Amino acid sequence: MGVPQIKSEDDLYAALRDGHRIQEFNQRVAKGEETDLTDCDLRGCDLRGWVPGSLDLRGCYFRNADLRGVDLSQCNLDGASFHEARISGVFFPASIFAAEIEMSVSRGTRVRHQAVDKAA
Repeated sequence: MGVPQIKSEDDLYAALRDGHRIQEFNQRVAKGEETDLTDCDLRGCDLRGWVPGSLDLRGCYFRNADLRGVDLSQCNLDGASFHEARISGVFFPASIFAAEIEMSVSRGTRVRHQAVDKAA
């Protein structure tokens, strides 16, 4: 995890940051186009309607982003930060405990995946 980056050369990343091109991003990724979103700066982005699928979002910076209703359950979010993000209705991976998410939203800590006991 490094410093959050603005990857201006990546058009798919630019589509996410734009906010008005979320559906374009979803369609292009669904058709198989690839993008590297690790350590990306997505602060303040309106990401409602985003379908990230199983993207690798390690180290992403979501400060003040609007993620309401986004399904992140299949994403790798290790080291991501959600400081002051809007997360109502977000579906997080089962391996990230609620306390981790709460600390990240309120204090800006980076989330860590935990081992999940599937037998329980």
